[in-house]
Formats: sequence, C-alpha cells, structure tokens
Amino acid sequence: MTNDKAEDIFFSELDPSFKDEVAKKIGLESIKPCYTCGSCTGICPVHEVIEDFDPRRMIHMILLGMRKEVLSSDLIWFCCLCNSCFFVCPQEIKFSRVATELRKMAMDGGYVDKGLLKRLEQVNPYLQDLCRRTMFLKVREGFCGSHTMPCWRKHTKG
Repeated sequence: MTNDKAEDIFFSELDPSFKDEVAKKIGLESIKPCYTCGSCTGICPVHEVIEDFDPRRMIHMILLGMRKEVLSSDLIWFCCLCNSCFFVCPQEIKFSRVATELRKMAMDGGYVDKGLLKRLEQVNPYLQDLCRRTMFLKVREGFCGSHTMPCWRKHTKG
C-alpha cells in the first residue's frame, strides 16, 4: 500500500463481502459510511512519521474489497490505537477498532509473517510514545476532541 504509484485493481480479485465481514466483526456498520474525507489521516500521529500509513486509504481499500492487499499489509500493525481519528471523523468511525479486527483477520487467515510480529515488538513502545507525545502537542496547540480530559487541559494551558 504505497501512495507513490498507481496499483492495478482487478475486479476478479476483489471480495465484495470483505467490507461486510469487517463491519460485522466490529459490531456495526461503521466503515460503510466513510466518504474518505481524510480527517483521520490528518490527525494521525503515525502518519506524521510513516507517510504510507493512511487510515483513509485502508478503509477505502476495505470498501473496494481488497482483502488480500489489506490483510497482508504491514501497515495494519502500525496503528497505535490512540483513537485520535475517531474524535475528528464526521462519520464517527473508530479506525482503532477496524485495525484491531484487521490484525485478527490477518492472523486467522494466515496473512502474517510471524517474524514481522517479533520485529514489531521492538517498534511498539516507540509508536506508543510517539502517539502520546504527538497528541499532547496537538492538544497544547489547541486541538480539542472529546478525549481532552481535565488532566490534559490542566497540563496544556499556555
């Protein structure tokens, strides 16, 4: 899933039931109303350091039925589950839930290289720290979502 080249999409390789399966697994129809506005990508702390990590694009690929491409992508493992995307999404899509289910589906479907998961163990603390620091800075700069708890406001006032 890279942004710098066009990918060939063959209708015969698409799985139209993929979006329904993902929606069912997260317990709602929440990914279907996505109109790829990009709010999630714009707020995402991971996207700031990994340009190819694009929640909007991943949801679009799910909606198209690109099961193999999504589930075999290393990118689904980079979401730090911070829920920043949820607080800016006009459709209230929680990509962290989508990412969590995609990871389970990738594991269950045999799309995951076990070596990748071992290597990601070293990266996960960095991603978690990145998300905390980035969101702290965004709140400090004035970003207000429903996640801005009183303790955040207390420590981020100029």
